[in-house]
Amino acid sequence: MTAGKTPEMRNHCFFTRSPSLPQAELRLADHSSACYGTHSHDEVSFGVIDAGSARYQNRQHSHRIGTTTTVMMNPGDAHSCNPDNGEWSYRMLFIDSSLIGKLQREIFQCQEQDYLSFPGPLDTDARSYHAFSELFSALQQPDSGIAESLLMDYLALRFATVAPLQKEVLKTDTAGVRQVREMILDQLDSKLSLESFASETGLSRYHLIRSFKHVYGQSPHAWQLDQRIKTAKRLLREGESISDTANQLGFADQAHFQRNFKKRLAITPGQYQSFFI
Repeated sequence: MTAGKTPEMRNHCFFTRSPSLPQAELRLADHSSACYGTHSHDEVSFGVIDAGSARYQNRQHSHRIGTTTTVMMNPGDAHSCNPDNGEWSYRMLFIDSSLIGKLQREIFQCQEQDYLSFPGPLDTDARSYHAFSELFSALQQPDSGIAESLLMDYLALRFATVAPLQKEVLKTDTAGVRQVREMILDQLDSKLSLESFASETGLSRYHLIRSFKHVYGQSPHAWQLDQRIKTAKRLLREGESISDTANQLGFADQAHFQRNFKKRLAITPGQYQSFFI
């Protein structure tokens, strides 16, 4: 998880605060036997079952859930969830409801309430499971732009039946995309925020993300990370050290650089450099 921090382990579980989004708390249980009586959370909470099956009760409704099921709880929902056979694995996110409401208003252009409630207590669609996994992974990393972009995408997927996206929001603004592309290439080593992109283009953050993804297939921050890795390959081929390459390109630390390099090339920076030096 976060560098320099050892998560508290109890019964194969840990909690940690996201380094990229401090309003988010992450929980992971790996082959845990933990059981939970009826309780509620102040946060918007949702998660997935990675292994095993369980009995999930949300308010007055009981459900049998299994691997890849997504469970969702609105703030204040009385719920319980316990494994069928004494052991299960799952991941949960607990996110401040004020942040969820702020992002929902930005995405859906709705101002009526503090936050939109989940349309249901669970989802068995595999796409929801994979979207959660991608978001959970991003929230463990220091890239706030990527984490926030993925959270917006996840909320758009989760709440689309409650507040459909306005048609005009889906139109691609190619001029704004070009502006953001140039900003990224001119400041490849800088930690650029979604706010700075939105201010430069005059677009809402979510409109900007959707437009950029339509053209390049990735959010602005994910695209910036790809450009950093491409530049890193050139620097490593030219003999630059791994630590200096990471510093030059604005990575949080060498471990952050190595993790993202290997994710894209399936080898470490050192292994890649060994082919050329």
